[in-house]
Amino acid sequence: MHILLMGPPGAGKGTQAAKLVEEFGIPHISTGDMFRAAVKEGTPLGRQAKEFMDAGQLVPDSVTIGIVKERLAKPDCQEGFILDGFPRTTEQAEALDRTLQELGIRLDRVINIIVPDSELVSRMTGRRICRGCGATYHVKFNPPRTGSICDKCRGELYQRDDDREETVTKRLAVYQAQTRPLIEYYQDKGLYTEIDGQQDIDKVMSDIVASLKGKER
Repeated sequence: MHILLMGPPGAGKGTQAAKLVEEFGIPHISTGDMFRAAVKEGTPLGRQAKEFMDAGQLVPDSVTIGIVKERLAKPDCQEGFILDGFPRTTEQAEALDRTLQELGIRLDRVINIIVPDSELVSRMTGRRICRGCGATYHVKFNPPRTGSICDKCRGELYQRDDDREETVTKRLAVYQAQTRPLIEYYQDKGLYTEIDGQQDIDKVMSDIVASLKGKER
């Protein structure tokens, strides 16, 4: 099963990816993981990527798609994969198509977990992190027992800068603008499926699996 997993920040992609790994026994491959592995292994493309990252620059598509190809060609991807975080543009999607064709792989389904921006803002701005042990809480879904104090180490809880409402709103706006053409691209190919991410975690998972197996949700 070769799956492309999409969804805005806070939609629960990581949770669902972990469940899909368990369900299908295929690797979850994120852009960040691919870059870190290529850099660690010291591949020529990994060294190129490191130069751009160390300079605080975006890694060019030519390097990125090369790293993607290296990763997808590995033996653990023979039976399938869950690709997360790539492509982000239609140009990258076209490059991915060419790469998959070269590897003899056909993309089975593009799954997009949909959650309204208002809900995403609530999810992300409510997150709190412990300064002491790094434990994560949420003011609504997983609040600490006492005020802004960590249950585990009694450390102070704080809100990260990128979880503040203004930052979250900007991130979501950028994401929506970037992915709109990508959605149309995969709709035209008949590969695209939207999943309601506001449901219970297990229901989201069952809907994804039903879509992948071609069943009615």
